[in-house]
Amino acid sequence: MKQIALAVMLAGVILAQEGPKFEVASIKPSDPNANGSMVQNSPGGRVRMTNTTLKNLIANAYEVRFFQVTGGPEWADSARFDIEAKGEAGAKQKDFAPMLRALLKERFQLVVRRETKEMPIYALVLARKDGKLGPQMKETTCQVYDAEHPPPTPKPGEMRPMGCGGGSMGPGRLRESGAQVANLALSLSGLDDRVVLDQTGLKGKYDISLDWTPDNRRADDNAGPSLFTALQEQLGLKLESAKGPVDMIVIEKAEKPTEN
Repeated sequence: MKQIALAVMLAGVILAQEGPKFEVASIKPSDPNANGSMVQNSPGGRVRMTNTTLKNLIANAYEVRFFQVTGGPEWADSARFDIEAKGEAGAKQKDFAPMLRALLKERFQLVVRRETKEMPIYALVLARKDGKLGPQMKETTCQVYDAEHPPPTPKPGEMRPMGCGGGSMGPGRLRESGAQVANLALSLSGLDDRVVLDQTGLKGKYDISLDWTPDNRRADDNAGPSLFTALQEQLGLKLESAKGPVDMIVIEKAEKPTEN
């Protein structure tokens, strides 16, 4: 009986270690004439990724930036794929990365290892000694919405309420809803191929609105603030050059998936 109980317990451990997976997934080569790439998550664990490379997929799966992924075959940052997948019932936003890791292991035969290197980074810190934040960084009032708890239907003329965890980023524009500062640091990572580490000490969740003029547009006489200036004026934060540990994901093995 003890042996049976031990076997059942070990089986439970193994299942617990497997983690969430996509229920179904389709992977196809992208249209060679496609421009730009996109990652779109929808309630219920539905994911659509278009015109994306293996290295970009790995960066999303391991929650790092593109320059932190090294090694692998030549096609890892040139061949492009379209992926549509659906998670198991009840899948949450936090399940996306582990589900993507499982998909890469199964369909791309991906094997990676982690390394830590001491490299130049930016430390994200408070800009003011009194700790006062800027006008465009406020403690959140957002609500958590998912497939089980959808947002209320807006009345005529009203905007649909933004759920916690929502956000977008484009040239000179960043929006975060109900985000921890660590999420902001991750969004800013990649500047000069540097990781941004949160060293503000802030523990709450915030609604963030940040606008700046990218360096390649600053020749315009009407150019707005640089990112460094905007961070201080709008959020009350600043970036300081430093050195620190940077996680690197090294591709040891990868194969092109069969189309389906």
